[in-house]
Amino acid sequence: MKWLILGANGQLGQELLKRLGSRGIGTDRRTADVKDPLALEACLEWFQPDGVINCSAYNLVDRAEDFIDDAFAVNSIGTRNIALLCKKRSIKLLHYSTDHVFCGTSTEQRPFTENDPPQPANAYGLSKLVGEYWVRMLVEHGWVVRTCGLYGCRGAGGKGTNFVETMLRLANEGKTPRVVNDQFCTPTPATELAEASLLLLEEKPPGLYHLTSTGHCSWFEFAQTIYDEEGICVKISPISTHDFGSRAKRPAWSVLGSDEVAAQKLGLRPWREGLAAYLKGRVRTI
Repeated sequence: MKWLILGANGQLGQELLKRLGSRGIGTDRRTADVKDPLALEACLEWFQPDGVINCSAYNLVDRAEDFIDDAFAVNSIGTRNIALLCKKRSIKLLHYSTDHVFCGTSTEQRPFTENDPPQPANAYGLSKLVGEYWVRMLVEHGWVVRTCGLYGCRGAGGKGTNFVETMLRLANEGKTPRVVNDQFCTPTPATELAEASLLLLEEKPPGLYHLTSTGHCSWFEFAQTIYDEEGICVKISPISTHDFGSRAKRPAWSVLGSDEVAAQKLGLRPWREGLAAYLKGRVRTI
C-alpha cells in the first residue's frame, strides 16, 4: 500500500516516513494545505495513494484560546476536507487526535479509555474532537488515534520543539525550570507511536484507539527523570497549574488507556523505557 502523509515535516510524520520507506509520500502545508480542498484533491490525484495519514495539526494550545478560528480551520474543517476526499475516493485514513479531548481532574483514578465520553478542556481539544467526529462519520476505513505527551527528534510542528528538548535547553542555559506537578500524563516517543500506528493499520479494524506508552507521571516527574537519565544536576521548581498561569485550561489528568488494544499496546513500552531510548539516540547538544 502507498500512503500519503500530511504534515510529514513534524516529529511523527518523519518517523512514519522512515518506516514506510518507498510506501510513504510526505507532504507539508506548501504542497497539500488541509485548509484548501482543491489543493488536497490535486495532491491525491497526482500521487494516487491507497491511504492518507494525517499528522497535520494546529497544536498551539494557548494561542488557540484567542485564535479559535485558526485552530478549527486546521483541526476541524481541514480534517473534514481530508475525510470527504477519502470517502470520495474510497481510500483509507489514519487521523491523530489528543488527550485534550478530556478534562480530567486530579482525582481521577484510572486512565481514560475509548469508551469514556470526551469533554474537552480547551479550544484546542474541542477543535480536535470535532475533527475526530468527521473522520468517524465520513470514512468507512478510518482510524482515529489519540495519543499523549508526544515527543520526537523533529520537535513539535509549529512549536519547533518538544518538552524533552525544552528541558535540556533550559539546563544548558543554566536556568531553573518551573514545571507543573499537578498535571499527569503519559509521555510517548514518536518513534514508538509510529511503529504502533503501522501495526494498527495492519492488525486492527477501523475505529477509535488510544496509543501511548504505558504508565503515567506528572510533568514535574517527567522533567526530573529527563535530567536523571542524562546525569544532569538541575534544580527544578515544582509549581501548580494555577501558578504557572497558562492561557488555556489543561486537563489535570489526561492519562490514556485502551479497551481496544489492551495489554499488548502494540509494542509501546513503559514511558521511562521509551524516554531512555530517545535520549540514547538523540544528537547531544549539552
